[in-house]
Amino acid sequence: MGKHTAIIRWSRGDDDFAANKHSRAHEWEFDGGLKVPASASPHIVPLPYSVAGNVDPEEAFVASISSCHMLFYLHMARDAGFVVNSYEDEAVGVLGKNAAGRLAITRVTLNPVVSYQGPVPSVDQIAALHHEAHELCFIANSTMTQITTNTANS
Repeated sequence: MGKHTAIIRWSRGDDDFAANKHSRAHEWEFDGGLKVPASASPHIVPLPYSVAGNVDPEEAFVASISSCHMLFYLHMARDAGFVVNSYEDEAVGVLGKNAAGRLAITRVTLNPVVSYQGPVPSVDQIAALHHEAHELCFIANSTMTQITTNTANS
């Protein structure tokens, strides 16, 4: 099917690696050429060795789940005859211990707020659209993380 690439770049510079006093700031470059400043999360690696303003892997994981779900939701809504004007999701990921006792993003909750033009789907239709979007989402199908969707504002 498709092949997706990302180049991850980091260099130590003059930092004291042996003393664990090195920056975790790095760069992601995607196959389209976009470069994103990244870092370990300041929740995991304290400042100044992380960069709070950069994207961290945990945030990116949560965003990728939300983005994939949204893209399938838009597709399913269009196929069902609905016109979506906007979609916003404040997705929340929880870092905890998984069944093996290892740290993992154990749960992601999607909180989409969707507005429509014309007919608005019923509560049952919204739930069905989100369910199907979840079933089709490549990222959701690639993880053991529990993913739930709060459909109250959809």
